[in-house]
Amino acid sequence: MRPITKILIKKYALKKLKFDFMGYEFERMNELSFHHLIIPRCDSKKLGYGEGYLPWNGAILRQDTAHDYLHIIENIDRDRFDAISSEMVDENIKGYIDEENLDYIDDVLCSFEREYCSKTDCKGKPLIKEEYTRRKTKNSL
Repeated sequence: MRPITKILIKKYALKKLKFDFMGYEFERMNELSFHHLIIPRCDSKKLGYGEGYLPWNGAILRQDTAHDYLHIIENIDRDRFDAISSEMVDENIKGYIDEENLDYIDDVLCSFEREYCSKTDCKGKPLIKEEYTRRKTKNSL
């Protein structure tokens, strides 16, 4: 795990919360990863930010659900990806995981799931895995 990931886990008390910036629960710290929020990793070097692993440029997400799912959304629906990213930037600015941000993220994810529930990937597998739909919601916080 990267040092910056450990720093952000501590800053946002994720070990205590047991869920990430998008409301996905986790059990072990090694399930978490750094997600570049503002400046993508591929652009970071040329803009002078090294690999872009900086506190203001990151959110901590569960790798096998939130992180993977967010990148699927990025490739299919850039507006929804940007809306979710904006909420995580807001959490980062606030310095804590906010229920209002999680509610909005859940709303965006639910609308994505309604629109793309019957879609499949290039291998014929469902685009939206069942585990992507299990997250903290208004009713479970």
